[in-house]
Parts: sequence; structure tokens; C-alpha cells
Amino acid sequence: MQQNMVVTQRECPARRVPSGQLTSIPVGQFISIKQDLGGNYTVTWQGNMLRIDGTDAGAIGREPEQLIFSKNNSDAISEAHVWQAIKSVFDPEIPVNLVDLGLIYNVEVDQQSKSANIQMTLTAPGCGMGPILVSDVEYRVALAPNVENVNVELVFDPPWHKDMMSEEAQLETGLFF
Repeated sequence: MQQNMVVTQRECPARRVPSGQLTSIPVGQFISIKQDLGGNYTVTWQGNMLRIDGTDAGAIGREPEQLIFSKNNSDAISEAHVWQAIKSVFDPEIPVNLVDLGLIYNVEVDQQSKSANIQMTLTAPGCGMGPILVSDVEYRVALAPNVENVNVELVFDPPWHKDMMSEEAQLETGLFF
């Protein structure tokens, strides 16, 4: 993607790459968009590389990504909503969501504590984007109705391999053979 300079139109939450530390870019700041794969934005601001979630795109003059969940007529957390939120998170380098990449190993909903507990892995244990992906999952799942706590555990057993990807993801990445 060609780099774009934009000015923040409102305060914008962002996460430092690769630590995932939450920060905020004030209104009226010049930022440079480096990448916009998967509905998220990788930007630089004051010498820092940051990740802006697609749901906050309006802060940089882009069309915000909307997560629209089906109606839930109870106080219960819908596991389907949790999966929907996770499926909206894309790998920053591969335009495929984490579910289709096979990175999500387990989702458990605890209604009593209003928690979503997720086990996920990375394509490689040393992936520098690991903290960002964990933060993306936490952020998006917290948007699901009735979710008050999100716990993401990175696991590496079993190790990830391409056969864990959906057929569509394998086709998209050229790994289907």
C-alpha cells in the first residue's frame, strides 16, 4: 500500500507494535499510514509504530469497521458472538482472519464471571506480532454483548501448521497443495 499522511480527527486509541501497550494519539496529530490489511491500520506517529483497530478508523478519517452482533435477549454471553468477534481479527501480514488461519484453539464462555477465555497460538513461537494479535482479540471480543472480561492465553502445543488453516485460507495464501 502507498503510504498516506492523515491528521487525527479525534483522540485515537492505538497499541504499540510489537508490545501491544495501549496508548492514545491526540486529536490534530499527523500520522503516516503504513498498512491497512484486515481492517486495521499500522501507522507511525512521533517515531513509534502503532496499530489502530478498524473500529476506530473514524479517528483517522477512514470508514470505521462496524461489528454488528445479532440481538441477544438475555444477559448471557453468546459464544457465537465471541467467535464472530475473533473472526474479525486479521493477521497483519496475511489478509486472513485468525479463525481461518487456525490460530484459535479453544473458546470457553464463563457466564458467572462474564468472561470469554480463549486459547490461541501463532504461526511461529517467535512471531513479533504476537502481543498485537492478543491485544486485537481482547479488544474485539470485549465489544461483544455482555462480555466484561477477556482472557487470552497463548499456547504453542500443539504447534501450528498449515493444515490447521481452512481450505479458503490455504487457497488465499497459496498454501493449498
